[in-house]
Amino acid sequence: MREDTRTRIQEIALRLFTEQGYEATSLREIAEELGVTKAALYYHFKTKDDIVASLVEQRLTELDELLAWVRSRPRSPETRRELVERYADNIRATRHLGIARFLERNQTALRDHPTLIKIRERMMQLTSEISEPGAPPAERISHSLALFALHAGKWLMKEGELSEEEIHKACLEVAYRLLER
Repeated sequence: MREDTRTRIQEIALRLFTEQGYEATSLREIAEELGVTKAALYYHFKTKDDIVASLVEQRLTELDELLAWVRSRPRSPETRRELVERYADNIRATRHLGIARFLERNQTALRDHPTLIKIRERMMQLTSEISEPGAPPAERISHSLALFALHAGKWLMKEGELSEEEIHKACLEVAYRLLER
């Protein structure tokens, strides 16, 4: 029951933070929308920052696991390709798109949030692992963009224009091309 309530709080907070903005949404509004007292909400989350941290915690864990995996493998075209596939599966399997929309719409308010700083650091580490040490700058950038191409496709397509599967396949195709450089 505790996890169900926690998950409902996260879902409602994510929706309100995205619709109204992080700074414009209060814990009281989240509690009202959930139909609980503010004290009941505090039992699970003391602050809005705690809610944000819980929303991106899974992403941080996924990035740490990817980093551990890629660091245990030789740097090779096969490893790069598998890293892109694993990354694509991760962002496809989680609440990633909803959280990404929330973060994109609240960049200014969350720019210095400690958990988001950790995610940026992990992404920088991941992009440094995708190329050989000393690779030319254009190659390093191309390989790094392979990861970001997986995100871009979800943002650039009009809603309903393509299925999730079609977008996924197109994003992977672009990512693979960027790895070929």
